[in-house]
Amino acid sequence: MNIHEYQGKEIFRSMGVNVPNGSVAYTPEEAVKAAKELDSDVYVVKAQIHAGGRGKAGGVKIAKTLDEVKEYAKELLGKVLVTPQTGPEGKEVKRLLVEEGCDIQSEYYIGFVIDRATDSVVLMGSEEGGTEIEEVAAETPEKIFKEEIDPIVGLMPYQAKRLAFNINIPKESVNKAAKLMLSLYNVFVEKDASIIEINPLVTTGDGEVLALDAKVNFDGNALFRQKDVVELRDLDEEDPKEIQASKYDLSYVALDGNIGCMVNGAGLAMATMDTINHFGGEPANFLDVGGGATAEKVTEAFKIILGDEGVKGIFVNIFGGIMKCDIIAQGVVEAVENVGLEIPLVVRLEGTNVDEGKKILEESGLDITPATTMAEGAEKIIAAVGENK
Repeated sequence: MNIHEYQGKEIFRSMGVNVPNGSVAYTPEEAVKAAKELDSDVYVVKAQIHAGGRGKAGGVKIAKTLDEVKEYAKELLGKVLVTPQTGPEGKEVKRLLVEEGCDIQSEYYIGFVIDRATDSVVLMGSEEGGTEIEEVAAETPEKIFKEEIDPIVGLMPYQAKRLAFNINIPKESVNKAAKLMLSLYNVFVEKDASIIEINPLVTTGDGEVLALDAKVNFDGNALFRQKDVVELRDLDEEDPKEIQASKYDLSYVALDGNIGCMVNGAGLAMATMDTINHFGGEPANFLDVGGGATAEKVTEAFKIILGDEGVKGIFVNIFGGIMKCDIIAQGVVEAVENVGLEIPLVVRLEGTNVDEGKKILEESGLDITPATTMAEGAEKIIAAVGENK
């Protein structure tokens, strides 16, 4: 789950991380009011969307007067920002962060991520702040430094200081930078974050170290114990299909292809998408109906897939373990009848009660193409989609 920058900074501030003063605004008038409350001669007006690269897209403005604040607020609110992370469709700006300006001396990058290879949290840093960290990693990887964190003892002060020295933070500011990193680690652990990125972290003319940005993602599996975080969710920033899927405990992620996938189990779903790609097709989504799929869930899954106008065919790939194939088959039949499917459908069943499941599909009288293997199913749906163009 993602949150906005201003929300991340509110969490940071409450847990001892140094951030600029500022507040959210939904109208030009609120933006001016927010600016008046700041003890500053310079104001920063920042578009709030769930995507990076806002500055390059024109989503960050520097205002020197209240009139400029109002002017920039009018310009940004309602604007569709297109960044490398939004895709070509962009995202509409519906709220702004208005905060005080600061005397920036140098910019850096720091981030906390989970390293799947070591099963630990890693602190990363670079002196190339203010630019896309992906570009730094690709062009000058030697400028990225890492500290692997022992989950038993947590981030140690010497590690934070070592990273601060490695990314060339001025000696007089190293202790403040280390303190900020330690506080950020506490946020990461206590709030069940999956990513925290500060780009840029800055040093100022008066020797302060500030988190000038805040990108925070949270582990969706831990939200049940983070009620305050759940309240920060902005549904306007999420794919409506993904929101609908979450209501039925379906794991759905939209992709750019034209073959809808309905699978039970995340591993099988990944394998299914890889197989489709292998044979020259393009998956339109990742959709895991889980191990306890019911006819209602399968029907809803079909509706969600069909909500994507780019879908030209559907591949259902089910391995019946706890969930028996005959139950799934009955759910598929009911779903197809309910939604009035008009595009090709290939179904591959394997596992418990597979023969009964295949019989149900065969006797349904519906236009359902059976497949014995995952590879066969992928080839059949790709061919059917090609013929259906």
